[in-house]
Amino acid sequence: MTRVGVIAISDGRDHVHRRNTGFIRSKVDDFTAALTAAGHDVISGGLVATNTTATAAARSVAAASVDVTVFYYAVWSFPHFTMLAADATTTPLLLVASTDPAEPGLVGMLAAGGALDQIGRRHTRLWGEPDDAALIDEVGVHARAASAVASLRGSTFGRFGGRPMGMNTAVANTDQWMRQFGVDVEEIDQYELVLRAEKADAGEAARGREWLERLATVHYDGVKLTPALLERQLRTYLAVRDLAAERHLDFSGIKAQPELTENFVTMDVAEALLNDPYDWNGPKAVHVTATESDMDGALTMQLMHRITGTPVLFADVRHFHADRGVWDLCNSGQHATWFAARSDDPGENLGRVNLYPSVFFFPAGGASVAHFAAPGRMTLGRLSRWDGEYRLQVVLGEFELYDEVTNVALAERSTPEWPHAFARLDVEAGVFLRGFGANHVHAVPGDWRRELRVVGELMGVKVEEWGR
Repeated sequence: MTRVGVIAISDGRDHVHRRNTGFIRSKVDDFTAALTAAGHDVISGGLVATNTTATAAARSVAAASVDVTVFYYAVWSFPHFTMLAADATTTPLLLVASTDPAEPGLVGMLAAGGALDQIGRRHTRLWGEPDDAALIDEVGVHARAASAVASLRGSTFGRFGGRPMGMNTAVANTDQWMRQFGVDVEEIDQYELVLRAEKADAGEAARGREWLERLATVHYDGVKLTPALLERQLRTYLAVRDLAAERHLDFSGIKAQPELTENFVTMDVAEALLNDPYDWNGPKAVHVTATESDMDGALTMQLMHRITGTPVLFADVRHFHADRGVWDLCNSGQHATWFAARSDDPGENLGRVNLYPSVFFFPAGGASVAHFAAPGRMTLGRLSRWDGEYRLQVVLGEFELYDEVTNVALAERSTPEWPHAFARLDVEAGVFLRGFGANHVHAVPGDWRRELRVVGELMGVKVEEWGR
């Protein structure tokens, strides 16, 4: 739930304000009722008709830790009230005008917006009837984006291990992260995971193994995948879970390759479960975790998760099936099992999951988490850097699923033991391959491009949006 502060700006002449109070209240009441019905928590700052109440109202709303502040204009309003209120809050600002021609609300908004322009204070202008669905939806877009961006500030990323296999795009500048996004990076050696996994509760790991054996299909081979190796993977999951709680990590990344994958066990099961909204103990919070400790990937995922509330896909851009116009997004890491059916019921998701012995890349063994992502509209994107400056690349797409024979045949053209998402993107393949800034891409169900545009604006990041 997002928190929206609402302050109504009025006329500074006493007799005009008294005349207009009822009109303003009726508009604001309808507006706040519509916001509440849409699922937002509304914090009212009341009506502002003096310079002192402008500052006091804004400070009161700011103290409630709102995600975005709305200045509402139902009538002509003295612009300096807006200036004072804006100075007393640091949240993103929305100027919203009533379009009832009985009073000059649009005039009030334009005068206030022009004043803010003069001092360089960024804001967004919206207008419409107070309960207009499109208006309420647009406020929601800005509130969700602002909430996601604000949630980064003061957060901590747990980075288990360093740069994986020379992958420059997986490493970011920690000073830049703190300066631009307010995110700290806690460096943790992977040996800590080995130690913690060895000491983890063996009984709980056994319960997790039995849960997976019951709900998913486990293909033990006695060598690369055994009950003992699967439990080692689950103890590693418990290790990350406990370390995240102890060190107050908001999201994480695990290097894994090559040290853990060659000498301990693969991280696939741990990463999948960390990104899932459940485990064998029931529902739980998603802990966004990037494979190969991909920092910009994890940051993208955390933003997408904060906007949508769902798990976020992590995948390599593995292959383009030119004959179908479809991409195979495939990676050994953490396609959360939730993507198999996108169901609230873990049994429905895991019923479509196969745990296969790990492939030759990973001699230490363990299970790979394989499934086909459920079909539907998806928003794909990633934060990456051009000459040190961040950009947010976004494209709309559609995940597709075919008959079992076709799904298996397509998977076997790459690595069938890994999870696959067959994606049709709204961009030409050549444009995507020439311009995309990494080998990893991320996705969430639905069309969230508007929120991501606002995220880019709030973070000072250029948004590159592709479309046909």
